[in-house]
Amino acid sequence: MKDYALLPRPVKDLLRQSVGRNVVGENWWRVRFAAERFDAGRAEHAEVSALAAGLDRVPSAAVTVVTPTYRRPDRLVAAVTSALNQTERDVAVIVVDDGGGEVDGLPDDPRLTVLRLSRNHGSPGLARNVALRLSRSPYVAFLDDDNTWRPDHLERSLAELHAGAGMVYTALRRLREDGSELDVLSRPFDRAAHRDGEWVDINAVVLRRFAGIRFDPWARPRWVHPREDWEFVHRVSARLRVRHVPVATVDYSVHSGSYFTDWDATAIGVST
Repeated sequence: MKDYALLPRPVKDLLRQSVGRNVVGENWWRVRFAAERFDAGRAEHAEVSALAAGLDRVPSAAVTVVTPTYRRPDRLVAAVTSALNQTERDVAVIVVDDGGGEVDGLPDDPRLTVLRLSRNHGSPGLARNVALRLSRSPYVAFLDDDNTWRPDHLERSLAELHAGAGMVYTALRRLREDGSELDVLSRPFDRAAHRDGEWVDINAVVLRRFAGIRFDPWARPRWVHPREDWEFVHRVSARLRVRHVPVATVDYSVHSGSYFTDWDATAIGVST
């Protein structure tokens, strides 16, 4: 993979067809940005150590909901409120402020914890890892600061986890800024097809906690694909039984800074 960019086009095409486009891309970026990934890991450890020293209690519940945020206070309030208003009440919601300093107006709820990173790392993976490492729960879920859940999101997901699944993702409704529906992403999981696809969004994922669960902490530039969401799902799906719930329980806001907007607007990238 180190000399991937120097390979002839037919060889690159063969690799993509046999291994998977996203898999090839992920391994290429992993080698090319190894130093940056190492530095991000060290920064993550430093943030965890500093926050742990001042943490009064370790957030604990049946489900830990992890919400990274950076300067989206209005959207953040809606996201957090939707997590706290789940029919599953035994939740701990952890907001991780990635150095933005704009987390005012959040609900006054003992189930909510706000962790403030010392600076902006620009990495949702790093922020999520901090929350994962400073929480305790048998299950974890992820909700970004610009999206919301329907009230039964966790209830439906936990039912599948209790039935034996290791990771669950529900259907996801994509909404334009005016509130109108763009489409609904709902597709059963196929790991072979997932090598070239990106239909599982982290906002729809709930999974059983296991030792070593973590995201890639590297702050990927916007032009790098696949993103950390894809990498996480593909890696975790190799060891957990995955179940899809074909009910739209996630309202995903499509705007200039959202993940799926990037997928729609940008070619999947490996240097050619």
